[in-house]
Amino acid sequence: MLRKAGNMDISRIAEILIFTKRTTYRPIFKNDNVSFNEMQVLNEIEKLSQPSALDNIYVYDDGIVKATVKIEDIGEKTKVSEFFVDPFFQGEGIGTKILNNVIEKSKEVFLYVLDKNERAIRFYVKMGFKYTGEKEEFLNSGFYMLKYFFVKS
Repeated sequence: MLRKAGNMDISRIAEILIFTKRTTYRPIFKNDNVSFNEMQVLNEIEKLSQPSALDNIYVYDDGIVKATVKIEDIGEKTKVSEFFVDPFFQGEGIGTKILNNVIEKSKEVFLYVLDKNERAIRFYVKMGFKYTGEKEEFLNSGFYMLKYFFVKS
């Protein structure tokens, strides 16, 4: 079940974010310094413990917190970001359940995905998202964030 995150979820959210980002992005960026020195669970816990840091953060919790996502309403559109399912639970339909929940409650949903994150792109396209043609370079890395959207018909 998707629910609003609370303080009791901070350590689990941090763990999911760091571990999933490492397993997803290390093969793409090939930067162990960032993956293992800069990205640290304790640093993420400190960020998430700041006032209003959990605003718009949700977790998928079926007795175990298995995923986290940031959902922001921007006018009539909904932005999805920081969407990560713990690798131990990927392939169980959790991402599909979360996105279906967001789509059900929103008129238009958009998100950005790294151009080299082919697995995520395939997932979003399968869910009915379409590439807008918009892209922006990610931190001067030579990689691009691609904008995808879903509009209810």
